Amino acid sequence: MAAVWKQAFTLDQLTALGAHALPGLVGIEFTDHGDDWMRARMPVDARTHQPFGRLHGGASVVLAETVASVAGSMAVPDDKVTVGLEINANHLRPAMSGHVHATATAEMLGRSTQVWTIRIEDDAGKLICLSRMTAAVIDRR
Repeated sequence: MAAVWKQAFTLDQLTALGAHALPGLVGIEFTDHGDDWMRARMPVDARTHQPFGRLHGGASVVLAETVASVAGSMAVPDDKVTVGLEINANHLRPAMSGHVHATATAEMLGRSTQVWTIRIEDDAGKLICLSRMTAAVIDRR
């Protein structure tokens, strides 16, 4: 498969995009990418816990939408961006500490919509959350 990326980027640039917004507040950093996938990680700590010491399901969704939205925006011309239109998440097992790693894989990249599957795993590679996001492709302005 040919790479889907239409924008040039570094992982540090992608992390910096969210440094002063919600992704930065919860510590999301981009760590890897391939031809049609992108990966980011997020710490499991007091910022991302629910009151009982486990990873908050909403934090998992923040991670899933962040990695898919940023990946989607790198797969469109520079006068466009992607925004979440719909997201779902199945929370499959808890995470208590360490990091969770989200890999967003392009399922469909259309002119006006995209579909991404996001697998969130713990440091041991165990599946924590399975998510799917539909993104709208919109004008950057």
